[in-house]
Amino acid sequence: MKCLLLFAAFFRTGLFSFGGGLAMLPLIYQTVQEFGFMPPEEFSDLLALSQVTPGAIAVNAATYVGILTAGIPGAASATVGVVLPSFLITLIVVRFLEKFRDSRYVEGAFSGIRPVTIGLIGSAVLFLSEGVLVRGPLISAELFTGGLEYYDLTAVAIMAASVVLMAVLKVKPIRVMLIMAAAGAALGSAGLL
Repeated sequence: MKCLLLFAAFFRTGLFSFGGGLAMLPLIYQTVQEFGFMPPEEFSDLLALSQVTPGAIAVNAATYVGILTAGIPGAASATVGVVLPSFLITLIVVRFLEKFRDSRYVEGAFSGIRPVTIGLIGSAVLFLSEGVLVRGPLISAELFTGGLEYYDLTAVAIMAASVVLMAVLKVKPIRVMLIMAAAGAALGSAGLL
């Protein structure tokens, strides 16, 4: 029964999310919370593992949730569920895209979907900030009145350093992950995390 629920939940996620990867995270987060697959605090672990393992984030996240919920059969169910809609839609779209490539409706649809993807990625940042960068809800008065105790200053520093390394210094993402993993390990062994 859990496997069928995992398949259905992640099929819906795969069917109704656009932009792939980070843009899918808000819907994955909502799915995980709606069905009680894991507590919100564990979602940041899911994201970290999904980012550092090879493959698509959505597939990795579905596999992670599936294995925690129902073992190997759960992982297979969730993974097939999240991938199947994209596979089927791609088969259909490729068949008809050439025929309608010059359509103003198709061009307009793509023009509308692109900014939505950026919005979905932005909302993923907000979802993930809770429990990682701040100790509580991100959208609350405590964000401004909670003092420094409300923020995980180490996590904020790691995030800021990552942005600088990638956006300013153009360090490749995998190197940034390895550098920050090493920094986190060093800080953790020193008892600073």
